[in-house]
Amino acid sequence: MQQVFVNEQPVDGKFNITGQDAHHLTKVVRLRPGERIRVSVADGTNYICEVSDYVDKDLVATIVEGVPSTELPNKIYLFQALPKGDRMETIIEKCVELGAYEIIPVEMKNCIVKLDDKKKKSKVERYQAIAKSAAEQSKRSIIPNIHSVMTFKEAFEYAKEFDVLLLPFESKNGMKDTYDCLSELKAGQSIGVFIGPEGGFAPNEIEMVEDSVKLISLGHRILRTDTAAICSLSMLMLKCEEF
Repeated sequence: MQQVFVNEQPVDGKFNITGQDAHHLTKVVRLRPGERIRVSVADGTNYICEVSDYVDKDLVATIVEGVPSTELPNKIYLFQALPKGDRMETIIEKCVELGAYEIIPVEMKNCIVKLDDKKKKSKVERYQAIAKSAAEQSKRSIIPNIHSVMTFKEAFEYAKEFDVLLLPFESKNGMKDTYDCLSELKAGQSIGVFIGPEGGFAPNEIEMVEDSVKLISLGHRILRTDTAAICSLSMLMLKCEEF
């Protein structure tokens, strides 16, 4: 079943789907009257709808029934160090599927990739399009926001108000620290997760946050930055789905 996101509430039990979404559904997917789609509104409400009409280039969908939200009970913010190549695209795709609420690309000292302002803007636009596609594929109730690129200091300031901050690093008790952190999580808490670059966190970055974050372990093996992000989100999804 195709998924589409809209900003407007239904009128008289109907959605008027416009723009690229309407073009995709009518010209690419070739939906016909009577076929069903899933519609998610910006406030997180979801509906199964039936294609009922076409008006000019727009598609009209009539509500059949409401369906539950697919969102986690916790908002998870992924602070991801800029990786090389196209790994950020993979991270965004997979972590959106796993339930990330917002993804913040972060410039860290040991990042190999350095972006100028023009490239930052174009990258974020590309990343947001990937997030939309992943949200549609995984039947999310919202499209996670891809934040503009931040410095590590800016990211830490942004994260200070969150309920829980986690950072995979060298935790002294290994996986026990991870188990303890996960067991202490509660429904509704906002969770920030910091993932370092290929070169690892710089000492001054750890010093900046060590009094505010909980250091956790991802096991005895050294994971690539994209694997670390996916692993962290998988563990959090497993815990948060229990609530």
